[in-house]
Amino acid sequence: MPPAYYLHLPDFMSNWPWPRKIHPLYEEVTAESSAWLKSFAPFTPESQFAFDMCDLGRLAALGYPEASREHLRIGVDLMNVFFVIDEYTDVESASAVREMVEVVIDATYHPEKPRPAGESILGEMTRQLAQRLVCASTSEATAHFLNSFSAYLRSVVCQAEERCEGVSRSIDSYIKIRRENSGGRPSFSPVELRLRIPDEVFYAPSVVELQSCILDMITTINDVLSYNREQATGNDDYNLLTVVMRELSINFDDAIVWVMDYHNAVAKKFIEGLNNLPSFGSHVDAQLQEYLQGIANWPRCVDSWSFESKRYFGEQGLEYQRTRLVPLLQRREPNLELHQEQVQVHLIEKLAEPIAVA
Repeated sequence: MPPAYYLHLPDFMSNWPWPRKIHPLYEEVTAESSAWLKSFAPFTPESQFAFDMCDLGRLAALGYPEASREHLRIGVDLMNVFFVIDEYTDVESASAVREMVEVVIDATYHPEKPRPAGESILGEMTRQLAQRLVCASTSEATAHFLNSFSAYLRSVVCQAEERCEGVSRSIDSYIKIRRENSGGRPSFSPVELRLRIPDEVFYAPSVVELQSCILDMITTINDVLSYNREQATGNDDYNLLTVVMRELSINFDDAIVWVMDYHNAVAKKFIEGLNNLPSFGSHVDAQLQEYLQGIANWPRCVDSWSFESKRYFGEQGLEYQRTRLVPLLQRREPNLELHQEQVQVHLIEKLAEPIAVA
């Protein structure tokens, strides 16, 4: 039976001046990080296979195409940690998420401290990541990472609390919190690891505004391209399209138009801000430009990875990128009885199978 409805995906990157680039060591470093991740046995074999199809090494290689080998490895590990945290916390109570986050924050700030027996594997996983990052980073970049990673983790707890309480955010407040809980801000850290950008420059309003523009572009791209998967797994309440449809009382196609208009306005704002950035001194300016050029690559990175990996579109990603038409998946209710290492990571091809009627 043909699908009843197709989702039309806009081309977010048609006018974005940063081209697609991928790190030449993508496959080699991805294999290393994948072996490291699997040493923790974070999923069942079936879910690990589905997780592997996400190709998070590709995400990092697209995000850090000019990084050193060492910094690329940190980037791949970071993407793996983000997505494990995401899979674990999406189905937990607020109290369980808070407990996991406390473990991760402690491990991040104290990578020299052995983790206690019996705690979540997130503790040791994050400790090893933080240890590798601290050894390969400037003190300035390390401090910025710790700040952004902690803010991300606190926002994950906030998201869990709101999910459990049935809170519905407005468009403006949703966009604001997504700047933190998307993980975008700490994802920029590997771009900065070799740089020494002082706090008074890194947190200057003009620089923070440029970061926010890129984070908002990542939100628009990710929430549109992940929507079909999220609605199929009953996890679409925390998606910009859902928020826009609910607040403005419009349908999916009109919500797409709204999101695309917002995306284009933010993209224009970033380019104008970049061209009019004040000088902070020649030495700092050069480092800041390297950082900003690095994060400007991230909208392209997220867009390319979404189609090239198999997380959102399975084997049909490149075809959907060409046609921009995606068949709507049937909605399924999530299994909330499976936790941490038993959590279910969905394969798109499985979600596309007809739902059995009892």
